[in-house]
Amino acid sequence: MNRQSAAVLEHFDFVKLREAMVREQIVPRGVRSKLVLNAMLKVPREVFVPEHLREFAYSDAPLPIDAAQTISQPYIVAYMIEALALEGGERVLEIGAGSGYAAAVLAQIAGEVYTVERIEALAQKAASALADAGYHNIFVMHGDGTRGWAEHAPYDAIIVAAGGPDVPASLKEQLRVGGRLVIPVGSDQRVQELVRVTRTSETDYVSEDLADVRFVPLVGEEGWESETYPRKRAPRPLRPARLKPPAEASLVRAIGEQAQAFDNIDTADLGPLLDRIGDARVVLLGEATHGTSEFYSLRDRISRTLITKKGFNLIAVEADWPDAARIDHYVRRAEHDPPEWTAFARFPAWMWRNNEVRRFVNWLHGHNESLSAQRRVGFFGLDLYSLNTSIRAVLDYLDTVDPETAHVARVRYGCLTPWQSDPATYGRAALTGTYRSCEREVARMLEDLLRKRSEYVPQDGERYDDAAQNARLVANAERYYRIMYYGSRASWNLRDQHMFDTLESLLARRGPDSKAIVWAHNSHIGDSAATEMSARGEYNIGHLCRERFGADAYLIGFGTDRGTVAAASDWDAPMEIMSVRPAREGSYERVCHETGMPGFFLGLGRTTSQQVREGLAKPRLERAIGVIYRPDTELASHYFQAELPRQFNDYVWIDDTRAVIPLAAHTLKGLPDTYPFGL
Repeated sequence: MNRQSAAVLEHFDFVKLREAMVREQIVPRGVRSKLVLNAMLKVPREVFVPEHLREFAYSDAPLPIDAAQTISQPYIVAYMIEALALEGGERVLEIGAGSGYAAAVLAQIAGEVYTVERIEALAQKAASALADAGYHNIFVMHGDGTRGWAEHAPYDAIIVAAGGPDVPASLKEQLRVGGRLVIPVGSDQRVQELVRVTRTSETDYVSEDLADVRFVPLVGEEGWESETYPRKRAPRPLRPARLKPPAEASLVRAIGEQAQAFDNIDTADLGPLLDRIGDARVVLLGEATHGTSEFYSLRDRISRTLITKKGFNLIAVEADWPDAARIDHYVRRAEHDPPEWTAFARFPAWMWRNNEVRRFVNWLHGHNESLSAQRRVGFFGLDLYSLNTSIRAVLDYLDTVDPETAHVARVRYGCLTPWQSDPATYGRAALTGTYRSCEREVARMLEDLLRKRSEYVPQDGERYDDAAQNARLVANAERYYRIMYYGSRASWNLRDQHMFDTLESLLARRGPDSKAIVWAHNSHIGDSAATEMSARGEYNIGHLCRERFGADAYLIGFGTDRGTVAAASDWDAPMEIMSVRPAREGSYERVCHETGMPGFFLGLGRTTSQQVREGLAKPRLERAIGVIYRPDTELASHYFQAELPRQFNDYVWIDDTRAVIPLAAHTLKGLPDTYPFGL
């Protein structure tokens, strides 16, 4: 703000203007809710409008903001919020964050407000303005608002600040029974009817027309078409049972004829699968959940066979590098006994601290004993959440090889010291400008380590590689936590790019004969280009592997119909053994279940009949359960659109599955979890 503007604004008493706005614009038009009126009195509207328009902040009109968008007329904001009939403490979803003003008003009443903005610059500005204003119960995401924010559903109320051609089905599905959704709807982008939708049961809704209004268009996959969001298909019907037609009987029969059936994991014939894998250099083994015993056990058996029959020498898993390093030390160098492991101590500990993983690790240890050091199979982590342990690992290494540089590292990493136990808080502080970014310090530390490679490697090449990877991880983690507040797409892509880069580095380190097996969730190892992720601009390891390795990358997905799973109902909540709901009609899982086979392998390439490939190529729902499972909102929270034959090279089906058996472990406090991603 320039001096002239500041001088003009000094003459305005914004508190009195705010009181006049409520008294003269809102109350006379019939808004009676005390909660809404008090909220309108408390929120400083002037901080949510452009600086050059702040003198008009309380005028009875909408005001322009960036990207050809507007901040709504104060009365309309109050009227729409009153229509939600909030009583206090609710979970509310807002579509169209804009400047953040309406979210701030909602936050005065609701317990939690989740707001989605499709324009990235606006999302970032809104997040910054809200944080500066002291709102800690508002969460901003950059994304397609017509798809809602399924991760935090169901919502007690949903409010949409843009006009759509109809009510997006995704938003209806994310509404709690008894909840209300207020949205402008109209076939003409220039004028709409404000509609209130109340969910009366799992499948029924009641709609009321409230008023004629005029809003900017609701652009997105389930809204108005744009270059970014071309209308690929009509909006999904409301009733879940009508989302997709029943599985075709002929396709089910064809799958039964083509698939290689098995009843028991230990005796399943892996020969045809190995033939299809051929000479691939990278085999990616997925899972449909993070807590299913059979997925781990079958990945164990496939991995043992690939190691012994095809010479694979790397296991790379969706886990933190320092934790996996302790396992690697045991399986390759016998430096740790199994009872002494302190790896995988943060939430979700059961994902890797379980009997199924221990069984494979002990086998790998025994397998390596008779091999030379150069031929032993390594076990490595691909993920980037270990900010604090990676910093500690870099310092420990430098203390032994270069104490002077270790001192420099402590000074540089000291920038992150206040945030090591809760790096997400650092991201908010850096984004809002209340704390400077540590990007330069961590990048310079990585540069110094790489520059001194020739000096450090002769002392212990493997220890240097480990330290360099930890320094790289710190740099990427700093960036990850800095961007996660205003764009799930950007943070997801950074994470999967880091995992892929780590995989490439491991392959390069082991030489041209290296061959890697990856253990990760289907959402990471299936080609994202064949799923709705691509519409959001997201990519994953599977997609990057296909781009880099072509036919030398072999992607294997896993699925199940029912059983039990180890998962939590919320972040940092205790692990529970939950029942997995039978697969939904219209899903790939339902098709596989209808074959009646307890388990099978199904190739999805040219060795499989055209009838099966074409039948499965039609987009369907696919289920993904991470460390969080919410059966009550399963359709919104855990299903997505995919094309299976493009997503995977092979598919493994186990109809009835059971939860992993976790090892007894004390979860260390103060360690970051995988929020906001559970996959």
